[in-house]
Amino acid sequence: MARPDHLLRRLRSLAALELLNIPLQAWVWFTVAGFPATAANLTGFALVALLLVQGAAYWTAKGRRLATGRTGLPAARAFAVARVANPVLLTASTGFTLWAAVSAPGRGSLPGLAFALFAWLEQINYFHVQLMYDNAADLRRFRAHGFRRGPLARNLARERRSGPSRQR
Repeated sequence: MARPDHLLRRLRSLAALELLNIPLQAWVWFTVAGFPATAANLTGFALVALLLVQGAAYWTAKGRRLATGRTGLPAARAFAVARVANPVLLTASTGFTLWAAVSAPGRGSLPGLAFALFAWLEQINYFHVQLMYDNAADLRRFRAHGFRRGPLARNLARERRSGPSRQR
């Protein structure tokens, strides 16, 4: 098992990378690739950015828990609300980007739909089933056992089982 200082550095790195991805992806898609900043494209991108911010908040909360020795996940209630509220927002926004893509297919709408679909994958990855396997240990576990619950989903389930007394 990795040492706590190594885990803390990894969690901080994951949080920073999630946040760094927002301006980096905006630059890649809207400047380098030249996708127009239409309502559909910006809506889809905003969904991805929202999930990346939530991911960064989660890794930060896990790091805080490790650094302080807490037993509960900081901000667990906020993550539980996001788990329920995100699909509502994702459904409405994906509906808008889909309507835009059907109404006027092309560079002004299809990237937005792709961003919205990617945001759904992020939602699934964090709140339901882990889809991202970025290290050798994760890949070995996946090959041996298949998909597993997402990391935030596991933490939220643990919080529900332990009750509100641990959610300080």
